[in-house]
Amino acid sequence: MKIEYDPAHDLLNLEFLSDVAIEDSVEIDGIIIDYAKDRRIVDIEILDASKRTSKDPAQLINLAVYQKTAVNS
Repeated sequence: MKIEYDPAHDLLNLEFLSDVAIEDSVEIDGIIIDYAKDRRIVDIEILDASKRTSKDPAQLINLAVYQKTAVNS
């Protein structure tokens, strides 16, 4: 997963799948969701990010990763 903020264009991008072609995009209220052919989410782009979050969205990044392992009985 990659998180990028472009201050020149005020875009926040969350990339889930790299090197996967985008087949379809849907925009809902300034949030664009890009889908692969198999309908997996490739990335999510937030337009006018500083107006929707804070003046500097990069300051919001606090990545915590949780991984739950299966318990065998």
